[in-house]
Amino acid sequence: MRGVRAGAVLTAGAALVAGLMAASPVQAAPDGDGLVIGEAYLNGGSSGATYLNKFVEIENPTDEPIDVSGWSLQYRSYSSTGAFTGVIALGDHHVEPGGTLLVSGNANASNGQALPTPDVTSAIAFSGNANGGTLALVRSTSALSGDRASVLGSDQLVDLVGYGASATYEGSGPAPSGYSVTSSLQRTDAQDTDDNAADLRGGAPTPQACGTDCDGSGTPPEPPVDVTIAEIQGTGSASPLVGRTVTTSGVVTAAYPSGGFDGLYLQTEGTGGTAPADRTASDGVFVASAAMAADVEIGDHVEVTGTVAESFGLTQVSPGAGDWKQLADPAQAVKPTPLTLPLGETQRESLEGMLVAPEGRYTITNNFGTNTFGEIGLAAGDTGLPQPTDVARPGSAEYDAVVAENAQRLITVDDGAGINFTSGGKNTPVPWLRPNNEVRAGAPVTFTGDDLVLDYRFSLWRLQPTQQLTADGDEPISIGSTRVAAPKDVGGDVKIASFNVLNYFTLTGEAYEKSGAGTCTYYSDRNGNRVTVNSCTNDGPRGAADDANLQRQQAKIVNAIDALGADVVSLEEIENSAAFGMDRDTALRALVAALNEKAGREEWAAVASPTRVPEREDVIRTAFIHRVGVVEPVGESVIDDDPAFDNARDPLSQEFRPVGGTERDDFLVVVNHFKSKGSGSGEDADTGDGQGASNASRVRQATALVAFADEQKAAAGTETVFLTGDFNSYSKEDPIAVLEDAGYVNVPAKYTDKTTYQFGGLLGSLDHVFASPAAVDKVTGADVWDINADESLGREYSRYDNNVTRLYDTSPYRASDHDPAIVGFTAKQKEPQVGPTRIAVTGYTAPPKVTLTATVAGGDVKADGGVLLVLDGWRPVGVAKVVGGTASVRLSGVGKGKRTLTLVYSGDRRVKPGVTLYRTR
Repeated sequence: MRGVRAGAVLTAGAALVAGLMAASPVQAAPDGDGLVIGEAYLNGGSSGATYLNKFVEIENPTDEPIDVSGWSLQYRSYSSTGAFTGVIALGDHHVEPGGTLLVSGNANASNGQALPTPDVTSAIAFSGNANGGTLALVRSTSALSGDRASVLGSDQLVDLVGYGASATYEGSGPAPSGYSVTSSLQRTDAQDTDDNAADLRGGAPTPQACGTDCDGSGTPPEPPVDVTIAEIQGTGSASPLVGRTVTTSGVVTAAYPSGGFDGLYLQTEGTGGTAPADRTASDGVFVASAAMAADVEIGDHVEVTGTVAESFGLTQVSPGAGDWKQLADPAQAVKPTPLTLPLGETQRESLEGMLVAPEGRYTITNNFGTNTFGEIGLAAGDTGLPQPTDVARPGSAEYDAVVAENAQRLITVDDGAGINFTSGGKNTPVPWLRPNNEVRAGAPVTFTGDDLVLDYRFSLWRLQPTQQLTADGDEPISIGSTRVAAPKDVGGDVKIASFNVLNYFTLTGEAYEKSGAGTCTYYSDRNGNRVTVNSCTNDGPRGAADDANLQRQQAKIVNAIDALGADVVSLEEIENSAAFGMDRDTALRALVAALNEKAGREEWAAVASPTRVPEREDVIRTAFIHRVGVVEPVGESVIDDDPAFDNARDPLSQEFRPVGGTERDDFLVVVNHFKSKGSGSGEDADTGDGQGASNASRVRQATALVAFADEQKAAAGTETVFLTGDFNSYSKEDPIAVLEDAGYVNVPAKYTDKTTYQFGGLLGSLDHVFASPAAVDKVTGADVWDINADESLGREYSRYDNNVTRLYDTSPYRASDHDPAIVGFTAKQKEPQVGPTRIAVTGYTAPPKVTLTATVAGGDVKADGGVLLVLDGWRPVGVAKVVGGTASVRLSGVGKGKRTLTLVYSGDRRVKPGVTLYRTR
């Protein structure tokens, strides 16, 4: 979540009320002109200690009270460069001029006298030994982190004291070791020259608490000011009246007394209806009060008094108990403003909190949070939002344009609540989703005419219904159906596909634990039953928690592969059973057995692991299965154990031959699963160019793959090569460029604009099928069967019974999180059809230059080479070479009158010799 959005501007209208605002309180800084850590007693409770508890005093050497609400005192050990481990929130307090705020820590034992009642209590164990530690006064409760330079450079740091042997300190060095059971580190007259070594000395501890005098902000409340909602909103991203108490009025347009929003929307009477381009400041605002929301009805004309605040980017007014009233005079009606996307940030700000009526065509682009938070991401137009690096090179102007356009096209339809339907709200039926509907990414959406409110929550611009949406309520959008029962016909006599099977492990978490190999944690359903593995010790399994959930997972995968129509399927994310002391192909054979059980015959077979297997392998692997009657493996499969794949899965190569085919029909498939984008350091750190972490590794893997494929195709004696799998790289990223520069063609991308993966509401392809130039010439079609990435996560086996509305079924839809890609091609080369020789005369010239022109063919093959001999009776009267199926024979010595000539062909091995009689004129 974010706070104030960038670009706030103080307008002329806001300036009229800005003069009424109180002077800002003095802001402390690490240069000594604000609050300081004045004293630190670090050995409380130890034997001989003066005081039972450790303490830190925060002093105010200025002439103004300083509000510390939202601040913290933080601590970490002397050598750490990580996050500060102790964070003590200072609560709703201020520090009086010349006063102190007393913060207590733990007690090492039970020795010493009690402290004066601390203003803030904690159990943080500040180190009191010679090694020392670091204390920091911070303008937030977020833990500081990093090395000395990073911490001192934080704009949230107010003051810092490193003592003992601390590596994090101000100035020339840490405070000296002048602390003990009877001595604390102290400043003289709160002096702060930003040098811990010079500013602090040991002395007898003198704890002083502030008491109730330090409660609150220390600033007297100001009388409320009468303002319009537009003046509250201003024309920037944040209200110019934040912190002020205001009185305003408006019409209630939406109310959420429960469900987590706990408030309502007000809009100035008579406003709305004008396009965003004609607006400056919004006339709508959120009022944060569940009590007020329960006390009013939509359409009421009310007045409210409260404090203006920005809640993670949403402007709101927070009234006290009963600080609102119904207005007697009837209000002019408000009108929804037409909303057409794409729309920029400034225009959206001008409508924040107002009733809107969306217009135009929209497409679902994000359903990741639909089953959890009841939200659906929409993109203006007929397509979802593209992953920028799937359509443009990283860092290019085109890439920047896609990012900018995506931001303007996106809007999220919400449910008017903050309920998590798989956690606290798991027994409340989730809206939008039902067992018999879809809600798929890429589906067309139309608005049904219901008025909605434009607001900003959880870092997104959202359209809220005017009251909380329930599962049986009227939904404000209509969603089209886009499911298909099978991929389109891709032709060819062989079809190959790539399928990531989402951590298919036949070794379940519970079985792993029973074996004594390790322990696991799990994700559970709404009744606490284990569903999937979260993590296991000793690099254990990653799939189903138990046999029941394995069967649910397997049923969807089997149904998907069965309906896919492929003859060779490369698999990714299948269990490497060898990692658990079993035969390497145990899980692979289990999947094949399940496929054959569904088929009712031995239709599928696994490609066995090779004799030579690398010692270092992941617990997931790549594999092949194939239809028995269509193709057969030729020789052993081969694993590439190039070091480039040490942080990924090794490529697996297999030569195949169509059943009944010959050597020249062989083709090679290499399945891959490159390093993921989720982690990496050093050269593999995420550079922010859109390619994610570990891009350098994936580039090395692509380079190694090209070399491996060259070796394998030479060994197989074929130029027909396909590279398949989950490359964890979108279509325009660096690793893909390596493959394309080597001559490989991304086949699905040539035949379809469908994508295989959804992440962050962006659609792109991580799964590809690349073909060598010779293979491309044989391709007859390709498709992406969008059964997984477009579906709601709630339909996955891993979300079984997460909500009282059970969405799981055994259909192929959401069998995995990646969509399979399929390619058809002609594997068998066409045999020449030689048949009987055909000789046809196609031309004849009269004397004296008698020439006979003929075509020679066998079946549908034209002769090329050999000779055509013409006989008059037994006498040769002409001969010529056949070139490209044609011969022109100059005749001489042909007898007079009508003659019967004999044409004799011989010489081309593809065309049988033949004889044809020809009667001259």
